[in-house]
Amino acid sequence: MSTTTIEPSQPLTAADRCDRCGAQAYVRVVMPVGELLFCGHHARAHADAYADVATHVQDETDKLHAEHGAG
Repeated sequence: MSTTTIEPSQPLTAADRCDRCGAQAYVRVVMPVGELLFCGHHARAHADAYADVATHVQDETDKLHAEHGAG
């Protein structure tokens, strides 16, 4: 199954937290049952694991780079 990056229907906010570490979430991974939220670091770290099961990936890491000047 291929992973599709979609435009957010509900933008992630500062209240959305990474399910792994609690940092602000910038990636939502939607699966057939439920979803996971990840910070940029954990989204990259776990991309191989969720790539085959995700139905959609909402990636807002561009906001992280814009907000914090990350290159």
